[in-house]
Amino acid sequence: MEQRSPSCHQKAWPEKPMISQASRPQWGTDEVCEMQVPLGSGEGPSASDMSPQQEDPLSCIRACCMCRPQAEAQKLSFLASICTICEAALEDSGAHYRLCVCPLEVAQCIEELLQEEPAERLDTELWQQAMNAIAAMSRAWLLPEERKSSLLRACLGSVLRLPRHEDTQDRDAALYMETMEALHRLLQVLVGSAGTSVLMELQNILELLLPFTTCQLAAVEERAMACIARLLAFSNTCPLPEVCSCFTGAVVLRHQCTENQRFPVLGKLAGQLILCCTSTDEGTRDEAMKAVRQLFIFIASQRMWMWQKDPKKPQLRERWQTLFYEQVSQENNARKIFRMFLKYLQYPERVSIFLTAIESMTVPSLHSTELAAHMVDVLSAEVHFPPGQVQKIVKVIYSSLPSITAQPALESLGRALLVLASKYPREMVSSLLGCSPTCTSVTITMWKEMLSESLAVEKVLQELLRVLTNHSLYHMSTSTGDRPRVLALAAARILPEIIQLPLVLKEAEAIFPQLFLALLLQVSFTMELTLQEVEIFWEVHQQHHLTPIRAAVQSLKVLLCGVGLQKQMEAIEEQGGWDALLSTVTHLQGVQVVARVMRELPGALRDPIFHQLVELLSTKFCSWEMVAMVFLVEMLECVDLSEELHRVVSLFSTYLQSQSVGMQQLVLRGILQLSKRQDTARKMLGLLPCITEQLQDADSGARAMALPVLSSLLRLLERGKLSLVALELASNLPALFEDESGTVRQLSIHLFLDTLSFVEGREKRKMRKEVYRSLVPLYLHLHDEEESVAKASQKAFLGAARFLHWRRLEHLAEVAQFWQIGECMLVERRKSAAQDYLGQSLLYLQSPQEPLRREAVRFIELIGRHEIPTVRSRWWRFGRR
Repeated sequence: MEQRSPSCHQKAWPEKPMISQASRPQWGTDEVCEMQVPLGSGEGPSASDMSPQQEDPLSCIRACCMCRPQAEAQKLSFLASICTICEAALEDSGAHYRLCVCPLEVAQCIEELLQEEPAERLDTELWQQAMNAIAAMSRAWLLPEERKSSLLRACLGSVLRLPRHEDTQDRDAALYMETMEALHRLLQVLVGSAGTSVLMELQNILELLLPFTTCQLAAVEERAMACIARLLAFSNTCPLPEVCSCFTGAVVLRHQCTENQRFPVLGKLAGQLILCCTSTDEGTRDEAMKAVRQLFIFIASQRMWMWQKDPKKPQLRERWQTLFYEQVSQENNARKIFRMFLKYLQYPERVSIFLTAIESMTVPSLHSTELAAHMVDVLSAEVHFPPGQVQKIVKVIYSSLPSITAQPALESLGRALLVLASKYPREMVSSLLGCSPTCTSVTITMWKEMLSESLAVEKVLQELLRVLTNHSLYHMSTSTGDRPRVLALAAARILPEIIQLPLVLKEAEAIFPQLFLALLLQVSFTMELTLQEVEIFWEVHQQHHLTPIRAAVQSLKVLLCGVGLQKQMEAIEEQGGWDALLSTVTHLQGVQVVARVMRELPGALRDPIFHQLVELLSTKFCSWEMVAMVFLVEMLECVDLSEELHRVVSLFSTYLQSQSVGMQQLVLRGILQLSKRQDTARKMLGLLPCITEQLQDADSGARAMALPVLSSLLRLLERGKLSLVALELASNLPALFEDESGTVRQLSIHLFLDTLSFVEGREKRKMRKEVYRSLVPLYLHLHDEEESVAKASQKAFLGAARFLHWRRLEHLAEVAQFWQIGECMLVERRKSAAQDYLGQSLLYLQSPQEPLRREAVRFIELIGRHEIPTVRSRWWRFGRR
């Protein structure tokens, strides 16, 4: 980009040539410290030893930097010496290093002198001399950047607060006028000597001046506004660097601004100037109008500068000048001026005006509250804000609202919240939840304003629902705004406060299934909050013993009562469901209680809840699975599954593969329920392979649930398919006869007996081999410690004997002559079977049940009498192991 030469306005410093930006020396303490002369070293006079007429400027500066001057004459001599040195530096640019005495220390010394002066008093000309010295250092490029703002802040803080002098003949009045002129010259010199950084310098000064325009002292506001007006007028006469097109209102894609091309204070400046045009002080109003005119010229000149490149628009400058005098005049009111400025400002500046108007409402005595309200109304309705700007607006409204009392301002903010909620529901909800997770009274007021129209209510409630069911709830972050679990807790907390609003209640009824389940799941999420997350909520509500989980449960109760389900809420209370939800130990039991009560609802409410459960489980996020599955299984008996059966079967197939034992048992329980319903039983047959796998991989609890399911489903198979499945099961079931659970042993033995009646044809011959393999386990479990298992073994052994047509064995099992069964088994079968019997019996020597170990030893001894050599060898090897 083209680099423009530094500005050198003739009225500011006509007598000195401007040194180029490239030749500006980079001053630091290391380069000049060797030139400092310690006080009393004999190499130079001290500040106290020399009179202003005797000392030379450089020696005076050095001495005063080493020992701060106390007398007024010494201070003035020090400041005059600085001006002299800087003028010499401008005359001879090569003399910078020779003349300089550490600019950083000189600037620090000036600042300390200013701080020592009596505040808000004008006793001497020191203020104007200090500002002249600062201006001289800036012209000579000897003013350190790191000290510039603090020096200027010190000058503004005292000079703008000086007492007013109405009598122009008074000496103090003349001194006051000279001091104010020195301040104006200083500001102009700082801008004029900034070179290509003129926009940055102008912005820094304006940011320091703006707070004085709202200080509640009319004289201070008027002076600050006069400084801004004169500074803008001066800037409009200086050549400015080429600003970025985005500054002038043009839309430019894929561009990057440099810092020298940006002017971010523009929006705040425009907003404050327009508001000051309605100040209660006449002097402030006049100066504000002057500043507005200069600001318009400043903006318009940038726009015209770009348009001058367009050959089709040669007379634009004249048109803009005419337009300016027509639109920005004393007769125009502030509202018209505001509207005119909006044409030339982009959204960042508009956001700044928006925020400035809101902040001005906190001090209604300074400016017109009606104008601020009008600005808020127009900007909220017409401007499109990026998400980050919406968050900033919400924070400013939240922080300002407690201090705003004027009714027009409150009504305007209410309208703005409503409009923004309709346009940016996601940003508004997340921002407001982030402002106050604990739901303060200010937050409640803002929520109610946002929810005063049906369109906004629908959008906002949908966003609250999204926050409650946010899929990223387990992604942690260090800030509240980025912590979805805290935001979800805040969403649950606000619902009881807004649910009673008529429009909210109507929308809540429309989305009751989703909202109800989201709050129920929120109770579960709350139990997993970290200590840091809990403290965010607990610090505010601990006096009410309202812990996060109790707050979530309370929200659920309020929702039920709000939609007319108070009886259901009380029924859950009577069955201990609410209390059970509060404990990690009984939480799932509480969910079961809630589900059992809710399944008594009319189908119009119950079925949508079930459909929503299916949707939740389809997303497959681990923290929802258990609670949602418990609820779904409880509702299976009473819902119409004609539309959702296929999805439910698919869910069951997926969740059977879960690593959670509890989840496996829940799914099997659900399958068992559906296998007993005529309209759904046959759809469960597709799950047979998955259920069969549970016999091998799952724990005893899942096996105890899978075995009845298999028994129920087998009876639904066609004969050919049934025979094959029964044969496969018969080969797997004997491994369960030794399960640690008596229920599993009993059920597996019963199912084995059932499979004998299911096989036919060629499978029947294959089944004989499986029956032979089961004889020893069944025989030994005739002595099982659990009576139910022993009886099941007797029935199964009897069925096996009949299947093999062993009449003698059948008779012994029928009359319970168990002690003879072993002998009969050895006699009836060929001798080679003894080897198989022995191998199976040896395994039972390690059984946890003593009766089974004892019976296994007796049977092995019986085998030994029939096969002495073989048995002795096997006994010896087993004993060594």
